[in-house]
Amino acid sequence: MAGPAERTGNDVPDQLSTSGLYGLPPGDLVEAPSDAIQFSPLKPGSADLAGIEPGSLSEMVVLAPPGTLERRRILALALRALTVGGRLTALAPKAKGGQRLAPELTEFGCGIGETSRRHHRIVETLRPASPVGLDAAIAAGDLRLDPDLGLWTQPGAFAFDRVDPGSALLLEHLPKLSGRGADLGCGIGILSRAVLRHPEVTALHGVDIDRRALAAARRNVEDARATFLWADALGPEAVPAGLDFVVMNPPFHEDGVENRALGQGFIARAHAALRPGGFLHMTANRHLPYEAVLSGLFKTVAMRAEGGGYKIFEARR
Repeated sequence: MAGPAERTGNDVPDQLSTSGLYGLPPGDLVEAPSDAIQFSPLKPGSADLAGIEPGSLSEMVVLAPPGTLERRRILALALRALTVGGRLTALAPKAKGGQRLAPELTEFGCGIGETSRRHHRIVETLRPASPVGLDAAIAAGDLRLDPDLGLWTQPGAFAFDRVDPGSALLLEHLPKLSGRGADLGCGIGILSRAVLRHPEVTALHGVDIDRRALAAARRNVEDARATFLWADALGPEAVPAGLDFVVMNPPFHEDGVENRALGQGFIARAHAALRPGGFLHMTANRHLPYEAVLSGLFKTVAMRAEGGGYKIFEARR
């Protein structure tokens, strides 16, 4: 199956296609149109499904995310974007929201057909003339100010409703920071806010692959010293060179599966971005074997703290 055409630039594209795609579903389970517009917030340069004119698409294929609020929002946005009678195909692993697809689409007023294959549920429906509950589902999963966090956030972003324990430990042990730095995988900006409390920091470059997280970070970090980029932090041009410091809580899951190469790649990218003498301050789960990678790249490596299943490393180039 040919892959969907990649799109870069504006969130709302010129209407080159009337087919949409959310995520990258397995090609042996469902065939997406080769010219479909990609809408995943985890694909830098993709379009924003919330910005598409209602009723402008004739077909939509959705690899549905596992989180309930996030999934219902995407299904509702997909139905809103479809013309009456437009076809929606949604699928997900059974254990990650697949068993909820049919009931949720039925709640929206859709008649559905459902199949099961390779541990996935695949649901097909046509957009009804008068779907119900779309606005409420979209609002429930949208960008919001969380009263407990006191921060802007959105379901689907990493740790969207809490400070994850790895970041909390890193925040407790941040050293004195100065000069130019980067927050790789910055999420909604929790670490960036702490870094910018250091008055001698002159610039901070935040990078994240999730458009939703970046939208929240830009609201949470109102500081002229900060810039944020929607990009894969592993990309060669995502991070400027010659930095004085890098802070990060690198990911180690991809599509719900542990992938240690992600954290190792973040370490290599941090090393490449730092000036000689610059340092990396990072958190990692205790079971992840990053010591060898750090020691192979940096002149000095020290574990600064440990607790709650996490460890804090400082590595100097």
